[in-house]
Amino acid sequence: MSKGTVVLAYSGGLDTSCILVWLKEQGYDVIAYLANIGQDEDFEAARKKAESLGAKKVFIEDLRRDFVEDFIWPSLQANAVYEDRYLLGTAIARPCIARGQVEIARKEGAQFVSHGATGKGNDQIRFELCCYALYPEVKIIAPWRIPEFYNRFRGRTDLMEYAQKHGIPVPVTPRAPWSMDANLMHISYESGILENPKSHAPADLYLMTKNPEDSPNAPDVLEIEFRNGVPVRVVHVKEGKSKDTPLDIFSYLNEIGGKHGVGRIDIVENRFIGMKSRGIYETPGGTVLLKAHLDIETFTMDKEVRRIKQGLGIKFSELVYNGFWYSPECDFVRHCVAKSQENVEGKVQLSVFKGQVYILGRESPKSLYNEELVSMDVQGDYDPCDATGFIRINAVRLREHHRLQGFSGTKQ
Repeated sequence: MSKGTVVLAYSGGLDTSCILVWLKEQGYDVIAYLANIGQDEDFEAARKKAESLGAKKVFIEDLRRDFVEDFIWPSLQANAVYEDRYLLGTAIARPCIARGQVEIARKEGAQFVSHGATGKGNDQIRFELCCYALYPEVKIIAPWRIPEFYNRFRGRTDLMEYAQKHGIPVPVTPRAPWSMDANLMHISYESGILENPKSHAPADLYLMTKNPEDSPNAPDVLEIEFRNGVPVRVVHVKEGKSKDTPLDIFSYLNEIGGKHGVGRIDIVENRFIGMKSRGIYETPGGTVLLKAHLDIETFTMDKEVRRIKQGLGIKFSELVYNGFWYSPECDFVRHCVAKSQENVEGKVQLSVFKGQVYILGRESPKSLYNEELVSMDVQGDYDPCDATGFIRINAVRLREHHRLQGFSGTKQ
């Protein structure tokens, strides 16, 4: 008799294939759920594999458009960067996948969901917090936290032996000595030989971006048009090629950014679970868009609004990294960020070249830039004498501090 139905987040790889068979051994009916969020995958082969391993049903959903519009765009509006460097490509993909997985679980009347995330990483937290938020009654099976599972499968060799015993097709190509996670936003690399933070990444590691040294010797100049803080059109200035749907825009910027080696970072970050980890990321299109968005935002947004919004962006990044996309506080922050973007509109011209993005110019009907006011050659509606009082008022606090307490003994 079945213990119930479980919807497994399935990738088609060795780990989740073994988990599928193991769940069946435990007496569960398994539905395999595979989300297409832009990874390079043979989805039909994965379907056939899951069916051959005994999946009761297999669902493959193309979520690429949802991923861009519902997750990448809000993150762009927030200028979301975790710990000053990481553009959150994996973190924003998890709530997208979890939402689809939960919808299938509800529709199929499944009481359980399962995933192949390890017991040391962030993804287990992200997946499960999303699932609990969207389906409070759900029960979660996390095999890599179940002693009977992780004691049985202590490494890849154990998984390979289990696969051969149960007729699970095993990879014929040698596995890279690191783990990789890919989607439309980025590719991340960690573990294996990369766990030594001093070790340099091998030259053949990067799959999404060219080495900047080998990239073209001529730049690509693009014009990106924004409305409400998200791109609505990108034009290649020289070739005249243009894209105007979210998925096409992002894919094209990945292509151009990747060609020029844009968006590579190698960092040590702080996982939510309490340990530091080394990660290597390549985010070409996201990096191009972040540079352009920062520029048009500063051009069109009030200084004090932007100061508050910067703090919200940092908070948003932490919430998303830690797995709280579907929390009330993250929902509140997203609404505040969206409000701040109402006048973030206009065009940015930029050059993509040898691993870098160079802003060339910008224009906007909502610009707060007053050329006459700021000009050194035209006085305009500004009296320089007013600056004297402004400076003196701002100096009151400094003068009083120095008079009453002085400075510390350190050199200024």
